[in-house]
Amino acid sequence: MKNYFIARSRRLRSTPYTSRIEKQGVTSYTSYNHMLLPAAFGSLEDSYHHLKENVQIWDVAGERQVEILGKDAAKLVQLMTCRDLSKSKIGRCYYCPIIDDKAGLINDPVILKLDENRWWISIADSDVILFAKGLAIGNKFDVKIFEPNVNILAVQGPKSYKLMEKLFGRKITDMKFFGFDYFEYSKSKHLIARSGWSKQGGYEIYVENEKSGLALYDKLFEIGKEFNVKPGCPNLIERIESALLSYGNDMDNEDNPLECGLEKYVNLDSDVNFLGKERLKEVKKKGITRKLMGVMIEAKEINVSKSISLVDHKNLKIGELRSGVYSPYFKKVIGIAMLDKPYFKVSQTFKISINDTVFEGKVCDLPFI
Repeated sequence: MKNYFIARSRRLRSTPYTSRIEKQGVTSYTSYNHMLLPAAFGSLEDSYHHLKENVQIWDVAGERQVEILGKDAAKLVQLMTCRDLSKSKIGRCYYCPIIDDKAGLINDPVILKLDENRWWISIADSDVILFAKGLAIGNKFDVKIFEPNVNILAVQGPKSYKLMEKLFGRKITDMKFFGFDYFEYSKSKHLIARSGWSKQGGYEIYVENEKSGLALYDKLFEIGKEFNVKPGCPNLIERIESALLSYGNDMDNEDNPLECGLEKYVNLDSDVNFLGKERLKEVKKKGITRKLMGVMIEAKEINVSKSISLVDHKNLKIGELRSGVYSPYFKKVIGIAMLDKPYFKVSQTFKISINDTVFEGKVCDLPFI
């Protein structure tokens, strides 16, 4: 597939780390929340193996924050998500599907509770800030809603713990998954969460001071040499093997959380009020008519830039492939597909056309690994 340059403008912002990663050999970008997001540093497969064995530093500043501040902040945050946050704790992160009044997914962010009246919504690629402002205006909530100048650095991979301990001490390795705390570097405090968009372990550093953030970026590479540190970015192979869903790719506003396997983040029996609650109750009562599943395809390569139909052996459409990649682990193409009922049962077989060649495949559970 032919590649094209991305034209930069004020609508597609660089990050504080762009100059660093371009010197380090970034080979492609995508756009994410109106910002540049590194998409590759050379070979996807080489980066995949390195991520699973070592440690990488990612520029994921495109993972923007929506700050909600004020006495009605908790009320507004709860209105947006089907997850019950009534017992949420300060210092914790929460994966929370955000849905509209029809239960369609708006986003699937991680929400950080900074204080009782102060929250960050760490968003996937959609304009949540406009959705939040509309709800606040319509409900006359007493809140301020804005995008703080926060530019995340992710430290990912099995050796991330040793690297971060070397810089911040033992306290950081004692932090529980999806917990966060504040750590000082270069006379600036940084919120650091034990989180990240890989299953290889690691941290996300919420950088508010750009000067200190750049110094921190350079320091991580300086002291990370013994751990074979390299620049990286979210890896398509690793994230599909791990079934880390991508909003806009695997799911969008036409899908609801129950169809996307997010049942444990849907609290219909609690007293909390959220948009789409009655609609989700209807869906649960009737049962879903389609479902996100894993698929394995007897092919060696694929590029999914738009959905690809899956058909049964009578050439009747049974679903669509939404993301796919060749997996070195399984030595075949794996992917995430939305399957119609009753075809989302495990071991269902299908056919798919890739570059005018028909391949066989079968449905499987998620995650793959």
